[in-house]
Amino acid sequence: MTYEVKSLNEECGVFGIWGHPQAAQVTYFGLHSLQHRGQEGAGILTNDAGKLIRHRDTGLISEVFKNPANLEKLTGQAAIGHVRYATAGEASIDNIQPFHFKFYDMEFGLAHNGNLTNTKTLKKELEHNGAIFSSSSDTEILAHLIRCSHNPSFMGKVKEALNTVKGGFAYLLMMEDKLIAALDPNGFRPLSIGKMANGAIVVSSETCAFEVVGAEWIRDVNPGEVVIIDNSGIQYDTYTTDTQLAICSMEYIYFARPDSNIHGVNVHTARKRMGAQLAREFKHEADIVVGVPNSSLSAAMGFAEESGLPNEMGLIKNQYTQRTFIQPTQELREQGVRMKLSAVSGVVKGKRVVMIDDSIVRGTTSRRIVQLLKEAGATEVHVAIASPPLKYPCFYGIDIQTRRELIAANHSVEETRQIIGADSLTYLSIDGLIDSIGLETNAPNGGLCVAYFDGKYPTPLYDYEKDYRRSLDEKVSFY
Repeated sequence: MTYEVKSLNEECGVFGIWGHPQAAQVTYFGLHSLQHRGQEGAGILTNDAGKLIRHRDTGLISEVFKNPANLEKLTGQAAIGHVRYATAGEASIDNIQPFHFKFYDMEFGLAHNGNLTNTKTLKKELEHNGAIFSSSSDTEILAHLIRCSHNPSFMGKVKEALNTVKGGFAYLLMMEDKLIAALDPNGFRPLSIGKMANGAIVVSSETCAFEVVGAEWIRDVNPGEVVIIDNSGIQYDTYTTDTQLAICSMEYIYFARPDSNIHGVNVHTARKRMGAQLAREFKHEADIVVGVPNSSLSAAMGFAEESGLPNEMGLIKNQYTQRTFIQPTQELREQGVRMKLSAVSGVVKGKRVVMIDDSIVRGTTSRRIVQLLKEAGATEVHVAIASPPLKYPCFYGIDIQTRRELIAANHSVEETRQIIGADSLTYLSIDGLIDSIGLETNAPNGGLCVAYFDGKYPTPLYDYEKDYRRSLDEKVSFY
């Protein structure tokens, strides 16, 4: 589902390239592949023999570069790009990345995917020491930390800054003579490196962009790693050895494109396995399986194969609904479901339907889809969710930072079933999720962050800790 309906959002997508004569054009296509990770704004910054050139604006990547001249002016053989959905900072052009910093002795560009958990503390300290912020984005903090560092070498300054920021982050830093990529010590957000036929090196939030630009995957960036790319090739280094893989499980469940691979696991395959495991945990009789398009179709395939039930196209998504139509009110969100989805009466009428979805956030979407199916003639609608109940907020780069907006945090499974009007409600277990994704690692929770489901965060929450602890006592009614 899209932002307007589900209101569950990844913060950003980043793409970088070094050593290509049409770096800006390649970056444009790379960002187009990552558009699902952010639709509020986009930008590209190029490096032309040490001169940095940038264009950015609000809107989709195709809107930002609708005028060909905006892309043509971005000359050079290296570039970084960014698509944005804000989890920290306002949705204004000042916060659209890449950022471009100019100092008397140097300049650099910066793009960031994730969310820092000690932003307020660091910003207060930096401003106390004279730093001036031109945006409300947490991304700008890294630039100030680099400039404030007394380390004699530039890479020493970068490493010191990376060890100071906390939370989830994947950074791309464009220098006059190099491109730097860095990942947080837990690898919350995905980041991969590829190589094009002409030798150009690319870095992307997801591997799906490699297919589009004709790059071959080399490897993923590891937690706590800093990668330096220049004319001599690729250098892998670390800024910390205190690492523990805890990649965001929602990347596999919902955010990443099905044709992406994350840490060796194909997203579509993982979702099929989630659906198959969900079928094994499902305890009800039914006639057909219907996946909610588009992110739940892979799980529906796995559920149908495991259960032996027909996988039918009982819901159709309107691909041409205006993305800006739905406003953030419950009434319009409910109207938005009908604008975006239609139930196929000829498929579901007289049938006991298993409706597969990837997650439930507020419950608004699920309630409307159940209603659509029943209005189309379904005799029963059994909702099966290919993830555990979403009970806790995310502080590492997903736009869920309070428990108030999560129906599973405030109501039992039975209460939620009644609210959405389903005949039954089944969630995938946490163990089933971990086993289905199947990362080859000895890390806790199979190398995944599952804090959204069990409330056990792999890092301290720093600036968020106080408000989060207070929120644990809140109860919100969704009736």
